[in-house]
Amino acid sequence: MSAQEQRTDRLGVLIEQFDQAREMAEVRLRGLGDEEYLWEPAPGSWSIRRREEAVTPRAYGPGAWVIDKGAPDIPANEYAEVARQVASGMSVAKIAEDWSVSVERVEEVLAFTGEPEPDVVPITTIAWRLGHLHSDFEGRWQWTFGERREDPHLLVDFTPSASLALERFWATLDRHRASIGALTEEQLDTVGLSQYPYGSDPDDAYIGTLANGNLELIHHMAEIALLRDLWRARR
Repeated sequence: MSAQEQRTDRLGVLIEQFDQAREMAEVRLRGLGDEEYLWEPAPGSWSIRRREEAVTPRAYGPGAWVIDKGAPDIPANEYAEVARQVASGMSVAKIAEDWSVSVERVEEVLAFTGEPEPDVVPITTIAWRLGHLHSDFEGRWQWTFGERREDPHLLVDFTPSASLALERFWATLDRHRASIGALTEEQLDTVGLSQYPYGSDPDDAYIGTLANGNLELIHHMAEIALLRDLWRARR
């Protein structure tokens, strides 16, 4: 893209970032098969599983297959953000509600001093990363541009088929792209344009929610790319 073609307005920058990330992701995911999609790189990996085989306390999904989800907590890499939220006037009770943790846990985070140790997080399958992204984008679309009624955890029917999962995921991204492309400057600055119930969206200007969505897509797709490299290297 030439300098003359690049957009410099706020929405334009975010849309072009999204488009480039989407294009790179499509190329990187070509040829994904079911075995690789469900491959568990290490014991205890999070994935999608049949409901009766779920191993995590909050696995969710509307159908026969669910996605792993652990117990609620505030990870170490969010400690600074929690402190910023309190400094900006958000109540401890609201932060606790957003994270589904106790007020005492938030106070513990706020009282922490020094450098937090990195969290021990589960290794995941490609199926988990893709399902997590799909659930996030589908839920936020429904609670921004849709009817804002159904629990986001019941919106994506997870599948063991890589091709079907990708087909559904790209369709969700297409709808997201069409909707954000029509946003106005006023809507970008609207606090609570997204009413997504699992997080701080109702208290955030939508431009921040949109930027965070791009970040989610970029960093999870980078993780998927690494998993594809590891799959090839294991042979």
